[in-house]
Amino acid sequence: MDMFLYIDKNTFLHRLDPRTKLLVMFGSFAIALLFNSLPILIGLGIVIFLYGQSGRVLSNLKRIRVILFMIALMSIIIWSLTKGGETKLLGPITLEGLLHGIMIGLKFDIMIISGMIFLSSTKIEEISLGLVKLKVPYRGAFAFSTAIRLVPMIVGTSYTITQAQKSRGLDLDSGTLFQKAKKYVPLLIPTLISVIRGTNVFSMALESKGFGYDKERTNYMEIGFDGKDYALMVITILAVIFSIYSKIAFKL
Repeated sequence: MDMFLYIDKNTFLHRLDPRTKLLVMFGSFAIALLFNSLPILIGLGIVIFLYGQSGRVLSNLKRIRVILFMIALMSIIIWSLTKGGETKLLGPITLEGLLHGIMIGLKFDIMIISGMIFLSSTKIEEISLGLVKLKVPYRGAFAFSTAIRLVPMIVGTSYTITQAQKSRGLDLDSGTLFQKAKKYVPLLIPTLISVIRGTNVFSMALESKGFGYDKERTNYMEIGFDGKDYALMVITILAVIFSIYSKIAFKL
């Protein structure tokens, strides 16, 4: 079971500088948060999908499809019941609340998908080096990239422990939702111990290699901008500026 998000391919998206991909991701966040218009958000979602398809990394969305669906569903339910409006549909549910819930759910899903595309097309080392090039202190960049690296490792550890306990006869599939959740509680202890042990070994490895001894660091990997990076950055910046202008001028 592959726990890592990065998909190694030789595509236009993968060859972009990590700083360019960071700008595109945050640009999509800004545009999604600016507008409360379903047509605009749907259009942004289509652009993000095409962007991800250029790197052939959309297959990773299957791994979070339940999360995307639950976010959209909960948004629709909560806002349909609480938003209010003049057009009644069923009980406290209104058309205005339903459309608002769809819009909010779409905002969150667009941002999650944009982040997933970034992580699926960018190596951890590229993320760290890109942050350093942006003048982020190396320790902070390393901590951020390590957090991204450790999350799938923790998931992998919990998966291994779960499979080991199932092989010993632990039934995790039967019962109600509450009963299933209760069965998973004892698995947290070995997972936590394993993570703490791995973190301790990791910290000793960093100390043995003199991590943080010198502020000036060299890197084996080299990154840099080229024509396609500049073009995409200009397009992203112009899109954000136009979005801000449209928000102020037309109150979209």
